[in-house]
Amino acid sequence: MRRKSDPRRNLRLFVFAVVVLLGSDLATGQQVEKQLPDAPTPGTPTPGTSETKGFFARWAEFYRQDWKGTAAASPAPAPARRGVPSPLDSPPFPNSDWSYGGSPVIGEPDTNSYPLMTAINQARSRTKVYGWIDPTLNFGTSSHSNSPEANDNYSNRLQMNQIVLYAERLPDSVQRDHVDWGYHLTALYGTDYRFTIGKGYGSGQLLNDHHQYGFDPTLEYVDVYFPQVAQGMNVRVGRFISVPGIEAQLAPNNYIFSHSLLYAIDPFTDTGLMATVKLNDRWLVQLGITDGHDVAPWTPDAKASGTACVSYTTTSVNDNVYVCANGINDGKYAYNNLQQYDATWYHKFSKTVHMATETWYMYQRDVPALGGTIQPETGANAAYCLPGEQRCTTPEYAVVNFLQKELSLHDFLSFRSDFLNDKKGQRTGYATRYSENTITWVHWIGTTVQIRPELRFERAWDMRAYDNGRRQNQLTVASDLIFHF
Repeated sequence: MRRKSDPRRNLRLFVFAVVVLLGSDLATGQQVEKQLPDAPTPGTPTPGTSETKGFFARWAEFYRQDWKGTAAASPAPAPARRGVPSPLDSPPFPNSDWSYGGSPVIGEPDTNSYPLMTAINQARSRTKVYGWIDPTLNFGTSSHSNSPEANDNYSNRLQMNQIVLYAERLPDSVQRDHVDWGYHLTALYGTDYRFTIGKGYGSGQLLNDHHQYGFDPTLEYVDVYFPQVAQGMNVRVGRFISVPGIEAQLAPNNYIFSHSLLYAIDPFTDTGLMATVKLNDRWLVQLGITDGHDVAPWTPDAKASGTACVSYTTTSVNDNVYVCANGINDGKYAYNNLQQYDATWYHKFSKTVHMATETWYMYQRDVPALGGTIQPETGANAAYCLPGEQRCTTPEYAVVNFLQKELSLHDFLSFRSDFLNDKKGQRTGYATRYSENTITWVHWIGTTVQIRPELRFERAWDMRAYDNGRRQNQLTVASDLIFHF
């Protein structure tokens, strides 16, 4: 008999893996240091400096300096970037580059500094352990459920959406001399586990037990960087975020706290291999093979699936187009076996104004009919097929636009407009067209705290689809607070 997944056991295993990897990386660094001369060198800590303080004192000192804007400058200049300049400021925006999935930004050095790593070892190792907590609060017109809104689908409450711990080592993709490698591990606990969990990855806590809070090992992958291929190739193997899209599952990677309807029903994570090749400063191509969307390779739903993407950036870096065919196979019904065709366009109007637009078309074949004799997968909806049909094809299409205005390096405004047509109701449970509009203000305290209040209005145009089928319209006032560590 199969044992039930124990979230606490999974978390203990994750922490053990982090300690082993970090210890290995630190040991490598210590071996290098032992080869240095014994004579004093510039930067040797003296009594009273941050390097001689205790762990918690160093941690607290990082926040004190960060919030007061007095963080010490790096003792060495930042490594050179290889490629075109970044189009955006980050912060306040979640990314400084037009984003693509399945790979770190090829040619970008890892210059990030985190409070926890500074407290551990003054951020000397290439392995970095960091994360955040993300409590949220929402009030709205629905009293039973905000679905299909994400990620505050529980209505009128204070909750912990995410407690996340990362351990990662980024490959050095600036240099062109040698093959390099990296890895990434993620542990996520909170209500948002329902938007990342895949069938077979401890999914019983959601699909069978319907827990409000749960644990998900969202990302586990290895990166290998080959500088000799074109302008650099990164090969990623493991479980990773589904490649296309503007939004991502992890809270800090998004313009707005809540997610678009487009995001709420598309694929979340894939398991497989993804090769990303930077042909030059304009063109980037990706090819991959996965086991399908949101499933583990050992589940009956796993299917060999192909992904192919191409990204083009203009010479001015003011525009980027990113097109993907994602998770393509025979399209026959299985858990989240979505055939997704996605296109994203980023455009920068000026130094402080830019937009991001995404559209996709998805479908599955042979989906069981609502009220028919064929039972759908656990955790998946049936479809509003034509009378007499036992199965049918279920198409959906959607488009979303984000418009951003940077106010300062600590503030920006974002306005999102969103349209979704769930033609057969297989993704949301209701066969209707939806629209959604949200405005938010994002404010940073230093570089470690984000506050994102928002006002959101949405409508189901063809039937009552909100508050468990009680309402056609929904108004929500919400905010989250991301505390980075």
